[in-house]
Amino acid sequence: MRNKLTITQGWLDNIRQVRSPNCDLRPSNEISLLVLHCISLPPQQFGGAYIERLFTNSLSPDEHPYFREIYHLRVSAHLLIDRQGTLTQFVPFHMRAWHAGVSCFQGRECCNDFSIGIELEGTETTPYTDGQYQSLTQVTQTLIEHYPGLSPQTITGHSDIAPQRKTDPGSAFDWVRYLQSLQ
Repeated sequence: MRNKLTITQGWLDNIRQVRSPNCDLRPSNEISLLVLHCISLPPQQFGGAYIERLFTNSLSPDEHPYFREIYHLRVSAHLLIDRQGTLTQFVPFHMRAWHAGVSCFQGRECCNDFSIGIELEGTETTPYTDGQYQSLTQVTQTLIEHYPGLSPQTITGHSDIAPQRKTDPGSAFDWVRYLQSLQ
């Protein structure tokens, strides 16, 4: 396991930071939900800088036919965990990242207002890596320690807060393994 993670002014210390413009102020200081996502760009392909380019509004529509459909989107997550388990932070936790879209958790809409979004590089049907689970566990434990509104009971998938639109992190995500790792 890596060195203990710490948070300073909303940023994880000693990890790669790439600032996304796709964020704004939260309507309150509340952080009480952790939302897990998955992403691969192009679809079903891993590696490269395409996710970072999407989150920083610099994805070229000419690099892949699929990018013509998404390059105009203004989206971001707080964190990305790539296939090796490497962390990149795009938005400080005290800011609202634009990751959940139209969403509802336990009767509360607009989940971006009170959540942290973590993207796992992957697909709904491709098993996630040991490195990703290790990093996700470490980050989650740090977030729970730092933000008292978070707990294992306030962790959900994008598919659970936007079930008509989203399926991530998908059937390949091992919820039992992940939640047991937090004990």
